Amino acid sequence: MNTAVMCFDIGGSFIKSAVMMPDDQLQTIGSLPVPARDWPALCAALQQLLAQAAPLLSRGSPVAISAAGVVDQQADTILAGNLPAFNGHRVAQELSSIFQRPVVTGNDADCFTLAEAIQGSARDAEMVLGIILGSGVGGGLVYRQQIIRGAGGLTGEWGHGPVTRTEFRYGGKTLHLPRLPCGCGQQGCLDTLGAARGLERIYAHCFMDAADSRTIIDDWHRQEPRAMQTVYLWSQLVSEVLSVVINTLGPGKVVAGGGLASDRALIELLDREVRARILRSGDQPLIVPASLHQQGGLLGAAMLGRRLT
Repeated sequence: MNTAVMCFDIGGSFIKSAVMMPDDQLQTIGSLPVPARDWPALCAALQQLLAQAAPLLSRGSPVAISAAGVVDQQADTILAGNLPAFNGHRVAQELSSIFQRPVVTGNDADCFTLAEAIQGSARDAEMVLGIILGSGVGGGLVYRQQIIRGAGGLTGEWGHGPVTRTEFRYGGKTLHLPRLPCGCGQQGCLDTLGAARGLERIYAHCFMDAADSRTIIDDWHRQEPRAMQTVYLWSQLVSEVLSVVINTLGPGKVVAGGGLASDRALIELLDREVRARILRSGDQPLIVPASLHQQGGLLGAAMLGRRLT
């Protein structure tokens, strides 16, 4: 029989929480700001939300955490530049001692992909690649409803590696883009140009002007020339890298999440560009928007927690 699972989704700004009930439905508990640099304060915030959920939980109910950053389950560590509170802690072990409950941790992109593979847009696919196009570029990989975890907790990080090209033809002109330094220490990673902040950087580089990603996309829908050029360059950069990943892994579905994925026409453009570049042919969409929206991280974490019972 299924048991209730307490789940947390810890991002850069907020802790979201919910309980997955025995019937697999999520019941939202609430959210709190993340004490990003203070481990005792982070533990206290989690305890506060756990106490609010206590009437819905049994003594053996596990706790499952989806977190931004590199989650290494073997080493029991979470490394995230914007969440230094985790540094130096054996996260699941220490929290399990505090909560007196079993605790499991997972990377947020992995949890998102797992949820979409089981309940979401890719539930009929055996191999599922999740791609996050938010403030940066991330991803996860699920095979037969199991998260694939590489050495050190790294899998699906297709946004990193010095791979972006710099020269494009558009409107009869040759355009050049910079190879920007990345937070990972390399230069030319797709993470710098492939997501929402990257779209803004492309626009700023081309036109010496500033616009936020939402404005650029809105202008693209209206066929405004500067936005048209920006989105074209973005689509070329992202589709080239993603095509190599798809040819390597062979996913049956690629599920897109993050802010840019909320625009269906943009994902349809990316899907067309990718399918023009990959080795296998087909008329059906390969890249699809996520269907679980803001609940993917919580649902995926809860599914990991359910496997502890």
